[in-house]
Amino acid sequence: MRLARSWPDTPSEQDGTGLLLALHARRSAGSIAAWARAHPQRPLVVALTGTDLYHDIATDAAAQHSLALAHRLIVLQDQGPLALPGALREKCRVVQQSSTRRQPLAKTRDRLRVVVVGHLRDEKWPQTVFEAARLIGPQEGIRIDHIGRDLDPALADAARATQAACPHYRWWGGLPHGATRSRIQRAHLLVHPSRMEGGAHVIMEAVLSGTPVLASRIDGNVGMLGADYRGYFAPGDAAALVALLRECRAGQARPDGGRLAALQAQCALRAPLFEPAAEQAALLSVLRELL
Repeated sequence: MRLARSWPDTPSEQDGTGLLLALHARRSAGSIAAWARAHPQRPLVVALTGTDLYHDIATDAAAQHSLALAHRLIVLQDQGPLALPGALREKCRVVQQSSTRRQPLAKTRDRLRVVVVGHLRDEKWPQTVFEAARLIGPQEGIRIDHIGRDLDPALADAARATQAACPHYRWWGGLPHGATRSRIQRAHLLVHPSRMEGGAHVIMEAVLSGTPVLASRIDGNVGMLGADYRGYFAPGDAAALVALLRECRAGQARPDGGRLAALQAQCALRAPLFEPAAEQAALLSVLRELL
């Protein structure tokens, strides 16, 4: 959701028709409280990120106060409402984020190209990828490209050590967005191993590029890809991830494409959820309820 931290949509301060749409219950708590004091009758909408849902609202009094003040709460994937106290779910709405479509690029069949996109920090759980790379032999035809800045020095050291030990794994550091999207287009799979996620933009970018996803089974990923998606592994389970990668690699030699083709078909069915028009319609629906 492309919003400023707090955004007052106020056509006129005199006509009483403005509203506040704030991103982050904790980070925007000051703006939310000030708006509620100054304009108690005007609509107040708070969009919640993964940090809000899976950390702050359980521990931070200011974030909890923001939830209480809001007339509507927005979450970014279908499992988001489950993280809220039951009494708040009635005013919660799901607005899936969007991205732009890109045409799939031609993909080789002599190897399985895997891309991982996420800065090196604990929430993204890159350790799962490091361990998986060490479980895969270089002769298996599985190549892993890892994109993300070194936000954690210890994880950066681990990425370098993995690259030195595994010729089929390469850490590229941070890349420009356009270059990253091109690599997603060329990959057979995106791997997303996060331990906490509110709704990963990179998942939509992969789905809208015709690249299927292997993801940790956490609410933020299930809420985007669907409960029946066949590409999940338990969070932190590198062996399960490797088993899926090997199955997808084997599918490249099958006429029907095996698991890889099945995942691609499932992602194609989810793609319309992430179109800009769908996000706009869902957001306008929330606002129309209040205006």
